[in-house]
Amino acid sequence: MPTEQPKYWFRAKRYGWGWGLPLSWQGWVVFAVYFALLAGGVVWFRFDHQPVVFVTAVVLLSLVLLAVCWVKGEPPRWRWGGD
Repeated sequence: MPTEQPKYWFRAKRYGWGWGLPLSWQGWVVFAVYFALLAGGVVWFRFDHQPVVFVTAVVLLSLVLLAVCWVKGEPPRWRWGGD
C-alpha cells in the first residue's frame, strides 16, 4: 500500500530556516486572515495610544501564524538551497 505524500500548506524556504509563500489555497487564506487582522490591529489598537496592547496583539497573531506554519508546513530545518 503506497504512502500518500502529505499536502503542505507552506513550502520551506530554500535558504535559511522557516517557511516561504503558501503552496495551497488554505495557506493563502491563513495569510489573508493574518494580514487582515494585523491591519485591523493597526486601526483598533493604535500604537501611539495603546503601545502595549498593539505589540501584544501583533505578537499573539504572529505566534498563531507560526503555529499554523509549524503544523501545516514542510518540516523546518536549516537549508542551504540544494534541495
